[in-house]
Parts: sequence; structure tokens; C-alpha cells
Amino acid sequence: MTGSAIDLRKMERTAPALVNLYKSAGESLRGHGLQGGRAAVYLVLDYSGSMRPYYRDGTVQALADRVLGLSAHLDDDGRVPVVFFSTDVDAIEEIPLAGHAGRVAEIASRLGHMGKTSYHAAMDAVIDHYLEAGTRRPALVVFQTDGGPIDKRAAEAYLCKAARLPLFWQFIGFGDTHSSQFDFLRRLDDLPVPSRRVVDNAGYFHAGADPRAVPDRVLYDRLLGEFPSWLAAARAAGIVRA
Repeated sequence: MTGSAIDLRKMERTAPALVNLYKSAGESLRGHGLQGGRAAVYLVLDYSGSMRPYYRDGTVQALADRVLGLSAHLDDDGRVPVVFFSTDVDAIEEIPLAGHAGRVAEIASRLGHMGKTSYHAAMDAVIDHYLEAGTRRPALVVFQTDGGPIDKRAAEAYLCKAARLPLFWQFIGFGDTHSSQFDFLRRLDDLPVPSRRVVDNAGYFHAGADPRAVPDRVLYDRLLGEFPSWLAAARAAGIVRA
């Protein structure tokens, strides 16, 4: 496979507002040696109470649009499965290229109460969805949150258990860069290999208090920064088929 899963002409017809994002994502994929690769792409969105301003001002929709622009290169189905989570899983939906505009707000309007933050509930939903899909294709899971989980032990356990699956978890933090809320994510990113997990299956970066201000190419480079090294390690361990 040498080209993108969805070509530029189809993007122009299907989702013209995402074309510039698609082009930026393509540049980043080429820069990381991932052009022509195929992977499932998931988006996990924090729906806890502190996330309310980010839903209201369109920041969460902007992240979804960027993920769609990336996914179009890696997967040809033209949609991204999205898990909304707080204390539990609030919804498992899909955002399609052809109907992406306003989709996050539309889904959120049906979800009701915004709870706390349970990473492991969202991780479990992604794992189930992936296994039920019946594929061995690698998956990039973009996992957005604005704080640490209410059950740190469970989050660690799920990440370590999931290391034997073809799933790479790219965590992205929204909020004050200096907040101690993100200390756990930094620790999660650095869990030892192989004593805790068979391969390093996670990355983390902080997008700041205004994630929309992060340039598209910078965001894509951060989303993809650790993915190639995970792919190599997962292939060597037999987790991802060569």
C-alpha cells in the first residue's frame, strides 16, 4: 500500500472543510515514515464536568475534525469511532467525514449529566469495540482528557493488559500546563517495559489551555511521534503482523 486510504479528490467531494487538515496530516505521516500505512483510528473524549467549556467553545469538535483528517489517510471507511466517557461510558458513536460538522455538539446534547473521569471504562469500551471488529490491523487510539482518573490502579492495569493487543494509546491533555492533574498521565506514559507491559504502548503530550492554538502540523507530529517506535516493537513481539 503506497497511497492514502482516501484520496484527495474524495476528500474534496466528501469533506471539503477538512482538506487542509488532511494535507497537514499527510505531511506529518510522510515525515514519520508512515505514508501508505493502514490503521484503525479511535477517538476517546472526556465528558467530565470540567470539560464543559471545551465542548461549548468548539475545542472538542476541532480535535475531532483533526483526527478525521488523519484517519482518512489510514482507514478507508470514512468514519471514526468515538467513545465519550466520564464516570462510565456515556456513548459510543461514530463521526463520519460526510457529516462531521457539529457532530460533537449534537452527540453531547443527548448525553445529560457530565460525571467524573474513569479512564478504564473508556479503555474497556475501545478494547471491546476493537475485538468485536475482528481485525488484526493496528489501531491508533487518540485519548483526550483534562485530568487524572478517579481510579489510577484500574487505568494502569488496563493499559498493561492492553499492551498485548495491537492498540497504541496516544493521550492528549487539555488544560493548564502546570497542573498536577497530569502527573498521572506522565507516569502512565513511563510505565516500565517489560516488567509492567510487554511493549511501550502509550504516549502523552499536553496541548495546553487552548488546544486549538496548537498548529495542525505540530498536533499531528505529537499524535504520531511515538507510533512508529510502537509499531516496530509490536511487530517484533508478534503483536502486530508484519
